[in-house]
Amino acid sequence: MAAGALCAWRPLVSICKAAAPATPRRLGLNGAWHVSQAGKDDWTPATVPGCVHTDLLAAGKIPDPFYRENEDVVKWVGQSDWTYKRNFNVPDDVFKNDRVLLRCEGLDTLAAIKINGQKVGDADNMFRTWEFDVKPALQAGDNEIEILFRSPFPVMNEMNSRRPMYEWIGSHEPKGRAWVRKEPCSFGWDWGPVLPSAGIWRTISLETFNQGRISDVLILQTHSDNKVALDIQVNAEIVGDSARPCRAAASVSDVSHPDKTIASVAFDISGGQGRGELQIDHPKLWWPAGMGGQPLYTVQVDLLDPDGTPIDGVSKRIGLRELKMVLPQGDSPLHFVANGLPYFSKGGNWIPCDSFTSRVTPEILRRYVADAAAVNMNTLRFWGGGYYEDDALFDACDELGICIWLDLKFACSTYPAFDDQFMDNVRLEARDNVQRLRHHPCIAVWCGNNEISLMTKDQWSANSMGRADYDKLFKDLIAGQVAAYAPQANYVSGSPDCGDTHYWEVWHGPKTFDAYRTLTGFMSEFGYQSFPELKTVRAFTNDEDRASVLTPVMIWHQRSGLGDVEGNQVMLDMMNHYFNPPKDFETTLWLSQILQGFGIKIGAEYWRQTMPRSMGCVFWQYNDIWPGMSWSSVDYFGRWKALHYLARKFYSPILVSGLENTKNGTIDIFVTSDLLEAHHGKLSWKVTDLNGRLVTQDSLHLEIPSRKSQNVKTLDLQDPINKLGANGLLTWLKLEAGGKTVSENLVLFGLPKEYKLADPGLATHVAETSKGFLVTVTAQNPALWVWLGLKNADARYSDNFIHLMPHEPQKILVQLNVPLGKDDFTNQLQVRSLFDTYMPA
Repeated sequence: MAAGALCAWRPLVSICKAAAPATPRRLGLNGAWHVSQAGKDDWTPATVPGCVHTDLLAAGKIPDPFYRENEDVVKWVGQSDWTYKRNFNVPDDVFKNDRVLLRCEGLDTLAAIKINGQKVGDADNMFRTWEFDVKPALQAGDNEIEILFRSPFPVMNEMNSRRPMYEWIGSHEPKGRAWVRKEPCSFGWDWGPVLPSAGIWRTISLETFNQGRISDVLILQTHSDNKVALDIQVNAEIVGDSARPCRAAASVSDVSHPDKTIASVAFDISGGQGRGELQIDHPKLWWPAGMGGQPLYTVQVDLLDPDGTPIDGVSKRIGLRELKMVLPQGDSPLHFVANGLPYFSKGGNWIPCDSFTSRVTPEILRRYVADAAAVNMNTLRFWGGGYYEDDALFDACDELGICIWLDLKFACSTYPAFDDQFMDNVRLEARDNVQRLRHHPCIAVWCGNNEISLMTKDQWSANSMGRADYDKLFKDLIAGQVAAYAPQANYVSGSPDCGDTHYWEVWHGPKTFDAYRTLTGFMSEFGYQSFPELKTVRAFTNDEDRASVLTPVMIWHQRSGLGDVEGNQVMLDMMNHYFNPPKDFETTLWLSQILQGFGIKIGAEYWRQTMPRSMGCVFWQYNDIWPGMSWSSVDYFGRWKALHYLARKFYSPILVSGLENTKNGTIDIFVTSDLLEAHHGKLSWKVTDLNGRLVTQDSLHLEIPSRKSQNVKTLDLQDPINKLGANGLLTWLKLEAGGKTVSENLVLFGLPKEYKLADPGLATHVAETSKGFLVTVTAQNPALWVWLGLKNADARYSDNFIHLMPHEPQKILVQLNVPLGKDDFTNQLQVRSLFDTYMPA
C-alpha cells in the first residue's frame, strides 16, 4: 500500500446536511514516517506522534535509556539534528479550496518544514500550534514532506555565552534551557534524567476550507438564582466571497443526554465575529471531588453558510461552576471557593509521567487521575517545568472532580523578558494553550511560573532578569493573555509569590518532620523522598547494582541530595533517626516508603487539624518521569508507594487524628470534616501496651459539623507514661459515623525505633471472590505498618500499610493485574510489618 493511501480525508464539521464543497476537510499525516540523523542516508521507520528516542528504541538502534546508566550512552541523540519525512497523496479537488494549511499541533522544537523541496515554514516553540499556507507547495497526487529538527544545544550554548540566565540546575544538567521554549525538565531535574528529544510529538495534518472556519469559541458563564446564562462568543475566519454573511448556531445539551437539546440560539457573523446567549434553567453544578457531582454539558457551535448549510463545527465540554481563588487576607490564608463554599485543597504535585510524551496514552492518564481520586485528593498542581498536558488528562480531571493548579511552563530560572522575539513567542504560546484548555471546569487557577520569585537578589540581575523583567513577563504579558482569552479564570503571577508555601527545610535539611507543625497556610510544595519497591528497581538495575542502595547505578537514578551528601544517603540518615536500621536491600526500600508516608502524614494531619488557618496540603510529588528515587507517592510504573495508601487515610473526608504533647503527656484528638453536611458520630480510643494489653479506653458521642476541624477531646496519659514510659504506649483512635468506621489512627509519643515491639505473629487467610482475593490478616501482638505484597505479580490493594491490634482481623481485597489461581496467589503472597524490616527473618 502506498504511503499516501494511509491518509484518509475526513470532514472537520461534526454536524452537516451534506458533503458540501465548503466543508473543511483534514488529511491526517500521523502514522508511518521515517527518520534519519541529518546529513545521513540512514532512514529508520518512525511513528508520529512520537520522538526520535522512541523511534530509535523501537528499531533497536539505542538501548533503553532508563536502564542502568544508558541515559549517558544515548546523550548523542539529543545533541544531533534529525530529519523526519513521509509521502502522502493529495486529491485533485483539494486545489479547489481557497485555503490549504499544514497544521502542526506539536513540533519539538527547532524545526524547518519543506514540502516537495520547498520551504514552507519554521517553528521554534514546542508548546505552540503552528499553521502554514502550503497550497503553492503541493501538487496533485504524490507529495513529500520533510521536517528538519535541529538540536537545541548550539542555540543554548551560544545564547548562554552571550547573556546567561541564572538557573537552579544540578551538575548533570546543561545550561541555557531558558532560551529555548522546550519542556524544561527534558534537560534534567532533581528527579529526572537528561533526555531532550526531537520530533512531531502531537498531531500533524493538512486542513482545507473555502468559505470559512471557526477560529475560536469562548463560553462565559453568569450564575444567578437557579439558572446559568452562557455567553457564546465566536470568531470565524471568512474567506472567498463575503458579500453574503455567514451565521452561527449554538446549542447546549447534558452530556448524559446528548440527544436532548436544552437551549439553542442562532446569530449573525459580522466582521468575523458573532455572539449569542443560551440559558440553562435548574443547572446541575460541577463540584470538586468530595463536595458533589461532576455533571458536564456539551456546547455545540456550527458555522453556517448563507444558505444555512453547516461549513464548520466546534464542540466544547463544560461544567457549570464558579471557582474562585481567594488570596491571603489577615488571618485567612490562600484558599479556593467552589460555588460559594470554601474548601480545603488536598492533593499532590504532577510532573510529566514519562520522559517521552508519545508513550503517555489517555488510558495511562485516566489511571493516574482515578488513583488520585481513590485516595480522596481533590487537587493536582501541574508544575511549571513540564509541558502543557493533553486534553485527555484534563478530561479525566473534569470527570472526577480533581481541581488543577496549572503552572505555565516556566520554572527555577530567570528568562529573557528583555528580548522582544522571546516575548512574542511566549505571548502566542500562552494564547494557544489558554484557548485550548480554558473551558475545562477542573482548572482552578493559572499560575505564571514555579519558584522564580524565590531567587535571591544575587541571582536576579539586569543582565538576566530584574524585577521589572519579571513583572513584564508574568504580571503583564501572560496575565494579559489569560485575561483576554479566559476572562473569568483565576490567575497569579507565580508560586509561591501568591501566598502559598514551598517548604523544603526537611528534605534539604537539617529539620525533621516535626517542623511541619510550625507552619500554617496553603502548602503547595513539601515532601520527602523514598525508594520504589523491588519490582521497579529491578527494571533499571542488574543483580550487582542491588548490592546496596549506594551502588553507582542506584546513585545514578538519584538526582538530589543535601550539599555533598548524596540523596540515597540522606534517606538512610533520616531513616536511622526515626527507625531501626533496615536489615537488607529490599527492606531498605520498603522502610524508606514507611518513613516517607510517616513524615508526610505528620504535616497533612496537622494542616487539616488547623483548618481554616490552613487550607491546602499539596505534597511533592505525585508521580514519576522515570524509574528512580524521588518524592513520588506513585512510581513510574503506577505502583502505589506507602505514602499513597496513607494519603487515603489522612485525606479522608472525615478524619480523626491526634496531636501529642510529649512534655505534658497529653493527646489532643481532632475531628476534621470536609463534607457539606453535618454528621453524628462516635469517637472511641484505646490505650494499650506493646503487647496489646489494655491500659485505658473510653468513647464519646459527638456532632461532626460540616467543613470544620475541632479539638474534641484531650487525653491525659501522664500516669500510664510514668508507669510504662512514653515509648511503652500505643493510642488507637476510631471514629464511626452513619453506622460504619470512617477513620482510624494511631498516635505515638516517641520515635518508632524507641518502641520495642514483639513479634506480631502475622497470619493470613485467603478467600477467592468475584472481585479478587480477599485476604484476612490477623496479629497476635500489635503490628505497625502491615503491608501485603506479591513476589512477582502486580496488584492493587484496597488497603495497605495498616496498623493491627491483636486479634482484631482486617480484610484487604487484592485485585491482580494478571490472572492467578488461588494456589499461585497464596504462594506469592507476602505479609510483613515494621518488625520485619529490622529483625532477622
